Amino acid sequence: MMRILLIEDDETVASVVTNGMAEANHEVTHTIDGQDGLSRAAKGKFDVMIFDRQLPGGVDGAELLRELRAHDVTTPVLFLSGLGALGDWMTGLEAGGDDYIVKPFVFSELLDRVEALHERRTTPNFENNPLKKL
Repeated sequence: MMRILLIEDDETVASVVTNGMAEANHEVTHTIDGQDGLSRAAKGKFDVMIFDRQLPGGVDGAELLRELRAHDVTTPVLFLSGLGALGDWMTGLEAGGDDYIVKPFVFSELLDRVEALHERRTTPNFENNPLKKL
């Protein structure tokens, strides 16, 4: 089971993500507010975080992530956004994002990518892996 923080203001998208992750036996903490999300991300123990790029109050998910990364929060972040231009992707990744999916999305792809982010984080470094010699 993974603990996931979802910062998403669209209730329909949040419901799809929350319900789908629950069916996959993952726990989702959801907030629509960037400042609340920042506080929860800084204090919580999450395995993966999913951020929208555009949040209420003019808060940008990339700005939020820059703030977290500046405070040494290393939790993997996947952006789930309606902003789909190459520059938007680059902004999210340059802010410290680990992956980026454009809305509308297929839930199975989101789940696979979130699980991959978690797996990469929990897998020992390949250089030290005894299977490397095979």
